[in-house]
Amino acid sequence: MVKKTEIKWLSEPETHNYPAALSYLCLIYDEQTAARYVDNLKQAVMSQFKAKDIFRASGLSLLGISNTHVQKSQEKIQAGIPLSPILLVRDPANGKVIVADGYHRLCAIYSYDEDVDIPCRIV
Repeated sequence: MVKKTEIKWLSEPETHNYPAALSYLCLIYDEQTAARYVDNLKQAVMSQFKAKDIFRASGLSLLGISNTHVQKSQEKIQAGIPLSPILLVRDPANGKVIVADGYHRLCAIYSYDEDVDIPCRIV
């Protein structure tokens, strides 16, 4: 039986994840709405969702391991370095979940175990 690589997590998202989320959300929403989502993410409780379910809910494609950001996250996993939780926003108008920050981490994690529970903040 092949032993799965243990994926370690930080207890909270890193501070720089929020400006990254804001930058991305400003492409989808006006600046005020995007800022409100980020403020809400900062206050949201931690949740957990399976990698495969986040992909299904988001409708995103899986990036290949040749992507440098995915590779960096995979290297962190192999080295036992904890990853930052993912930031998610529900978009009921489109019936999707937006990965506001953590797309590359999500892709790296999926390549190890699609059933792993990923810590997230979701609004």
